[in-house]
Amino acid sequence: MSLPKPANRRHLHTRSIKCEGFERDDGLFDIEAQIVDQKTYAVEEVFRGHRDAGMHVHDMQLRLTLDASMTVRDIEVTTNDGPYDICPTVAPAYKALIGAKVGGGWRKAVVEAVGRTKGCTHITELLMPAATVAFQTMGSWPKAGQGTVEEAPDQSGKKPRFIDGCKAWASDGEVVKKLYPMHYRRG
Repeated sequence: MSLPKPANRRHLHTRSIKCEGFERDDGLFDIEAQIVDQKTYAVEEVFRGHRDAGMHVHDMQLRLTLDASMTVRDIEVTTNDGPYDICPTVAPAYKALIGAKVGGGWRKAVVEAVGRTKGCTHITELLMPAATVAFQTMGSWPKAGQGTVEEAPDQSGKKPRFIDGCKAWASDGEVVKKLYPMHYRRG
């Protein structure tokens, strides 16, 4: 189902976020993410001067290298286009995330490492969808040609953190009832 038809309007801004996950030959995983902002009209900026419609306002990229436990083994960031000369200088600060684990506490680790004036708002924001893509990349989905998607319950009996994390995974819902009956709770 699509959104309903909007009111008459004028397109002003586009933000594109692209995230991709890769399994490396050395057993590690790379999660790459890019954010691009563009205006649909020409602007005059204080530091960069005239910018034609469609020129990048922001274009930043990152690569998280994770091990199988989702611990950050390396991170690279770059500012391809930013409104201020100082923007690219934040890149080294992101190395403070090496050793942090993607999962519970990730947002707090990011804020402590590169929050506020230590980092770039846009690159820091990009770390959140990158983390989600890490779960999609490294999760329990079968590799190409290796069967169907079937959630495998943790044999320890411990309730997975994603249960009760959204409507689909409500502990009193059909998904949990079918895939994790030991954690199903009648509503």
